[in-house]
Amino acid sequence: MSKKNADTELVSNRRALHDYEILDTYEAGIILTGTEIKSLRGHGGSLQDAYVIISDSGNVILKNASIAPYRFGITFGHVERRDRKLLLHKREIAKLKSLSEERGLALVPLSMYLKNSFVKVKIAVARGKRNYDKRAALKEKEHKKAIDRAMRERS
Repeated sequence: MSKKNADTELVSNRRALHDYEILDTYEAGIILTGTEIKSLRGHGGSLQDAYVIISDSGNVILKNASIAPYRFGITFGHVERRDRKLLLHKREIAKLKSLSEERGLALVPLSMYLKNSFVKVKIAVARGKRNYDKRAALKEKEHKKAIDRAMRERS
């Protein structure tokens, strides 16, 4: 029996898609400890207020991401909101560092998913949207829905 190759999304940050304009995305591995993977498989995580920084020593760190304690684990499991190291190639780290230092750009985690039984984090280089940009995006989305609805009714 073969393993399925499809990526299984564990946690997503839908708010980031609303608040930021996504310019580029990267895939990074993450170092997890103890019962964190079991908790993530049970959809016990959140990327709501999470962000990514690159330290002076060249480490990529996921900050403020929440992975809930595992219910069925030992009483002293893991810390819920600890800093987690992300794994990227040196070229990617250098590129992300230069982009994050640019004015107006931020590194935002979009999702955590399983890929060949490893947890991966999708990181985006993003620019913040203003309120009028958000309203225009919602208006365009509603307009597209109306067009699709009219096309379905016509055929």
